[in-house]
Amino acid sequence: MLRFTLKRLISGIILLLVVGTATFFLAHLAIGDPTVGLLGSSATPAQQAALAHKIGTDRPLLTQFLDWGGHAITGDFGTSWRNFQPVSGQISLKLPVTLSVVTFAIILSAVFGGLFGILAGLNPGTWIDKLVKGAAVVLFALPGFWVSLVLVVWFAVNLKWFPAVGYVQPTMSVQGWLRSITLPAVALALGAIVMVAEQLRNAFIAVNGQDFVRTLRSRGLTQTRVVLHLLRNAAPASLTVLALMFVGLLSGAVVVEQVFALPGIGAMTNGSSQNGDIPILLGITVVSVLFVVIVNFVLDVVLGWLNPKARVQ
Repeated sequence: MLRFTLKRLISGIILLLVVGTATFFLAHLAIGDPTVGLLGSSATPAQQAALAHKIGTDRPLLTQFLDWGGHAITGDFGTSWRNFQPVSGQISLKLPVTLSVVTFAIILSAVFGGLFGILAGLNPGTWIDKLVKGAAVVLFALPGFWVSLVLVVWFAVNLKWFPAVGYVQPTMSVQGWLRSITLPAVALALGAIVMVAEQLRNAFIAVNGQDFVRTLRSRGLTQTRVVLHLLRNAAPASLTVLALMFVGLLSGAVVVEQVFALPGIGAMTNGSSQNGDIPILLGITVVSVLFVVIVNFVLDVVLGWLNPKARVQ
């Protein structure tokens, strides 16, 4: 198990280094001269040259990369080219907002997706099964931006159950914090719920037809204990989907945070890309990939525990 864990950890570190390097060069290639976006088209060549010297873009690109990479390893992503504040400090202020919404969405996806998947898997061909498959088709077709607007109109404007926009810090009010992240989390989770349910349904049906399940039933085990055995064998597929959903929900937060006016990483990414603030974009990318690596590492360890055969891969 230790060797398996170390292999997954090394793979995650390599992925982080590769993505960080690729993002650095691609960002500079895509944005070109950042002084144009930072100063505007009315800036004079002298002003652009002065800003380029201040932010260090007048140096060779490889020198810039080595300087950025050497500091990034220690968690220092430099300073923003827009406000000249430390990137790490700005991300640490925005990250809890996005993580709270994404984490809540993952919890909703796991709970409701698991419940619907188990019910559909135990009752294939019934109305519950057909409802899950129908919901999967419909919700995948709906754009997240439209779903977010519908939730705002129904539950914030008409029913007034939740605030339409804004974010409340949990230190100020736990109830207010939960109310402020509920609608964004639901908007993110709807598609993930049906995906988890569909995967768990298919896994339940496949496992339920195996010989060991019939043996368990013949021994007189209760339905609850049989379901627990089924869940352990069917869980890997759903856990993999949840890990993939985490990556997708981080990306989806860009749209949702715009609709609900949340001061998170998504809104920060959108503003930085428009301004050409490469240090902010690089910092957000590295931190996002770091969380993806952590989630996938935990997933691999859990799957290795659930399925010992996976440890030899």
